[in-house]
Amino acid sequence: MTLTKEGFQAGQKDGITIAAGYFAVSFALGIAMANAGIGALQGFIMSFLNIASAGEYAATEVIAENGSYLQMALITLIANARYLLMSCAFSQKFSADTPMIHRLLCGYGITDEHFAIAVSHSRYLDPFYLYGAMSLSVPSWAIGTALGITLGNVLPVRIVSALSVALYGMFLAIIIPPCRKQFSILIIVASSFLSSWLCGILPYVSSLSSGTRTIILTVLIAGIAAAVKPIGEDGQ
Repeated sequence: MTLTKEGFQAGQKDGITIAAGYFAVSFALGIAMANAGIGALQGFIMSFLNIASAGEYAATEVIAENGSYLQMALITLIANARYLLMSCAFSQKFSADTPMIHRLLCGYGITDEHFAIAVSHSRYLDPFYLYGAMSLSVPSWAIGTALGITLGNVLPVRIVSALSVALYGMFLAIIIPPCRKQFSILIIVASSFLSSWLCGILPYVSSLSSGTRTIILTVLIAGIAAAVKPIGEDGQ
């Protein structure tokens, strides 16, 4: 495994879009925290240590309702359960000689967006690539939260919405090239879109939380894809 300066710089390049999107989303999160009575420093620390929008929103609601620590721990675990699946897949991106300290530090930075840019690489992951992305995205997430708490609704809604579009653009940039190269990936992506839409409108399933639906669909679609179109030992 090679730990390179180039890997860190490549991660920073890919992390610019993530940082812009994180700032917008965390700013909105900060407004919710302010309404729950959370201070700017508290919000900054909370976001710096968590980096989880759904989990932090859920925890903020518990705080606003004066819930218990146990309730907060349970709701955060449920909201962030998808990261358990991501961690399993993420671990396969490291070479066998990757030190445990790097695995733990990268585990801290697992989010939907970091996971997406990491797994899109065909080779083993250089931990410094993820560190480069995190060096921009994590401070942006934490600072955005603090500013959201401090400034409240000063920033126009249109600006916040415009910044958040950057995240969707990043995901499209990640999935489109592989879809053009491999028809099987295109089918998997299209199936994911269709399944997600159906689960949002079908009876019973639509009543589940979005995080739970994501976990169920991930296991089912990934399992079927692995059985029908498995990846060889050489990664091809």
